Amino acid sequence: MFIKRNISVPTGNICIADGELNKPLEFLSLGDYGKSNNIKADFLGFTNEINGVQHGDLLPLEEKWVITISSQYGCSMGCKFCDVPMVGTGLNASLDDLVSQVLLAMGLHPEVKDGRINLHYARMGEPTWNRDVIASAYYLRGLLSPSFKFHPVVSTMMPRKNDRLQPFLADWLAFKRFSGGDAGLQISVNTTDYMSRERQFNGNAMGLTTISDVFYELLSGEEFYGRKIALNFALTGDEINAEYLRELFSPRYFMCKLTPIHDTSACKRNGYEPDGYETYSAYKQVEEDLKSAGFDVLVFVPSSEEDSSRITCGNAILSDK
Repeated sequence: MFIKRNISVPTGNICIADGELNKPLEFLSLGDYGKSNNIKADFLGFTNEINGVQHGDLLPLEEKWVITISSQYGCSMGCKFCDVPMVGTGLNASLDDLVSQVLLAMGLHPEVKDGRINLHYARMGEPTWNRDVIASAYYLRGLLSPSFKFHPVVSTMMPRKNDRLQPFLADWLAFKRFSGGDAGLQISVNTTDYMSRERQFNGNAMGLTTISDVFYELLSGEEFYGRKIALNFALTGDEINAEYLRELFSPRYFMCKLTPIHDTSACKRNGYEPDGYETYSAYKQVEEDLKSAGFDVLVFVPSSEEDSSRITCGNAILSDK
């Protein structure tokens, strides 16, 4: 695999490479503004409300290097806020595809010899369809120099038609224990309203009561390692009922993350308006309700430059088309 196109964006690079299927994959190598600039998380000591993030100096990559890779060529889930379905069918990337994306991203900065790598299986595709995601995490953990702290994260919308979903999650949690807790899991929730979630995820995601049942089985009697599982809410204006969420998910195991929805073509087409880039008012009441229900809450706000620079999934490939 080699990089066919390298797009410089305000926070790093978006790259396109052809994988084993001779189809394009996207991956990112990004820096970060730093937690004091783009997050509010009272439980971590970051208590300032974020009223817009100004583009400026990034942290050294040794402090935080975000690499985001595609687990599939395209995606078949058809989420109403995402442009990736326009790229094509969700065919699984191979183990070599997954590892090569990481190594190519690291090759952009050979001067970085140590530090923290946050690897997100979240660029294109639904990673829980691809068992090689887990194999690649084990492989990369052994391959990377011990001077790097390796923090891989799987982001899933919990597809209801994946009959291998629960075994995948069980094996990912086993990897989390194997790695001493330094692996993450994020569930795309967005809303607690059943019909709104059905619409957003095109009827392809499990309902929240089913997700709760899945994790009750996975976590019962298990010692829990490391960071809590993140319930991710990209704000669309649809309902977020904190008390209902607390009935389904224990704050012992789960925390909540709030972000703005990205300004994609799909959002424009389906009536989802991005909010929360300029003022904190979009998050304030939701954050307070979730904290009152016992959840740790992290609010992450990207800069407008990040959102406008093809940073959302599939857009670099679609711009070529």
